[in-house]
Amino acid sequence: QVQLVESGGGLVQAGGSLRLSCAASGRTFSSYTMGWFRQAPGKEREFVATISRIGGYTYYARSVKGRFTISRDNAKNTVYLQMNSLEPEDTAVYYCAASGIVTITREEDEYAYWGQGTQVTVSS
Repeated sequence: QVQLVESGGGLVQAGGSLRLSCAASGRTFSSYTMGWFRQAPGKEREFVATISRIGGYTYYARSVKGRFTISRDNAKNTVYLQMNSLEPEDTAVYYCAASGIVTITREEDEYAYWGQGTQVTVSS
């Protein structure tokens, strides 16, 4: 089992940047595929990005590709989401999640562990 705690959210102007962090408990962090998801007000939660166990593979939602970068530091049990060129449409609660499957995935149902979320608000 793994516990996840996100941080780094906040209020930023359009065009700005934020870096989210997700710290994981436990000694088996490197055995999990990690993902970031987000949920905007009144909308369903959606996939943002995923990264493989040792960080060699990544995959992004079309809406963030080229602006967001997911990375991980297995020595620090932490996954990051660098968000650049933020837009008001990026406003949401951002969640990190851990999956025990081998491959990267965008499927929410394949993530067994979730953090509590961190709010990102982008003003226009």
